[in-house]
Amino acid sequence: MEPSLKTFYSEKVVPTLKAKLALGNVHQIPRIEKVVINCSFGKAPDRKQAMEDAVNDVRAITGQKPVVTKSRKAISNFKLREGEPLGVKVTLRGRIMWEFLERLMKMALPVVRDFRGVSPKAFDGNGNYTLGITDQSIFPEIEIDKVKRQLGFDVCIVTSAVTDEAGRELLRALGMPFRDNKAVAAREAGDQAAA
Repeated sequence: MEPSLKTFYSEKVVPTLKAKLALGNVHQIPRIEKVVINCSFGKAPDRKQAMEDAVNDVRAITGQKPVVTKSRKAISNFKLREGEPLGVKVTLRGRIMWEFLERLMKMALPVVRDFRGVSPKAFDGNGNYTLGITDQSIFPEIEIDKVKRQLGFDVCIVTSAVTDEAGRELLRALGMPFRDNKAVAAREAGDQAAA
């Protein structure tokens, strides 16, 4: 069975983007190619336990076993040796990618305290979007009682869009809760005037 977000993309988003971006060919319509999740536990005193915690949490969140990333060279100032584990990463494609994106946009992000939307400016110039998450406990798969350390991670959504504007329109059409900067500035000005 196809994930509901992929069905929504095929039936509703593709015709909308084709009209909005004035594209003649269906193959020019931006699509999501992959999602890369990168988590670093860095300079934890107990690196082995931190690595196991990161692997278990990222596996629970994504449904796929992550790869342990290791340092490429030794850096004495950071007390880092070559080949030491630094973090974990996982690349999601296909059905798992669509299911993760749906959970991220509809369940995890709205749980963030004082959530006003994600930044619409975090694009890299080629239509790819990177989102930083500071706490893994926003995902429903993580049991808060069993969390030993707070892990932050980056979610990089790689699209086939050529420009940032096309990538932004794709994610907005899929339901990414972007922050409206004008509304936020007006709300903050109103709060300051009231105080």
